[in-house]
Amino acid sequence: MPTISQSSEELLLTQISSEVVSLSPQIDQIKLRMRLAGILSLYDVRPAQLPGAHPDIQDKVRLFLAAKKLEGLSPLTLEGYQLELRIFAEKVRKPVTDITTADIRVFLGDFPDLKTSSISKKLSVLKSFFSWLTEEEIIPRDPTRKIKPPKKEQRMPKALTIEELEMIREACQTYRERALIEVLYATGCRLSEVQALNRDDINWQTASARVIGKGNKEREVFFSFKAMYHLRKYLMNRLDREPALFITERQPYRRLSKRGIQREIHIIADRAGIQKSVHPHTLRHTFATLTLNNGADISTVQALLGHEDPATTQVYAQISDEHKKEQYKKYHVQ
Repeated sequence: MPTISQSSEELLLTQISSEVVSLSPQIDQIKLRMRLAGILSLYDVRPAQLPGAHPDIQDKVRLFLAAKKLEGLSPLTLEGYQLELRIFAEKVRKPVTDITTADIRVFLGDFPDLKTSSISKKLSVLKSFFSWLTEEEIIPRDPTRKIKPPKKEQRMPKALTIEELEMIREACQTYRERALIEVLYATGCRLSEVQALNRDDINWQTASARVIGKGNKEREVFFSFKAMYHLRKYLMNRLDREPALFITERQPYRRLSKRGIQREIHIIADRAGIQKSVHPHTLRHTFATLTLNNGADISTVQALLGHEDPATTQVYAQISDEHKKEQYKKYHVQ
């Protein structure tokens, strides 16, 4: 069993190596690790400890995140893993070899107010973590193996109607507001994808852009004529040199945060008098629903949304089928 210092030294070595390789992929990893190991051998390396968490689990979490970064997981995914595992480490104060299935069940049951989807997310992260520990032979067996994910809530996504979408558009008061609404709706992008866009990402000739979605996967999305018109209008009225597509309205100008975009959409929806809850993902739902209702092929919509699992897109097809049923009842001659 390695000591805390040895484990920490190995962890630091892995983290530094991964950072250097990400900046310069051509570098010889073996030589790099050997030179770093020689330098680190002169020091007693100990990690900073989180309050209340066992040092062993903290070490293993750091190793896990470093390994996943080398596998190419996106910074957003790694950030999510880190947050969930930090909460777990502070609640379950044990070395990883002592953590049982019962410990994990008790931990997951300690969030009675969370939605089923949030519990599933926590379990998914833990399964990934303990599965990796088992594969690396750090622990003899996976304590999450016997835990089944909770049944998913069968809720239909709440899309805007055509009338509500027009009300949202009419409620916009600034160039940025209108451009933001049109881009979110026209592309069907996730909040994080739009937030990360830069001016140079927009191909004005093809009215498209390439975005990085879940799993660090790249896909092409498209802009409608309205989206291109209002986006161009917004950018032409900006005097800054900030590369981000959407920025703050006050100096110092910087990329608009995800929270900032959410707040903007909420303000516009309130101004429009929309009764239902409206957030950036609502416009993604609206894009999918209205596109399918207008006759688009489900596999095309799946590709445009960046869904890996066709079943995820199928939810919108069910809404489309409901629309067809309504049309049948309305127009069918008995």
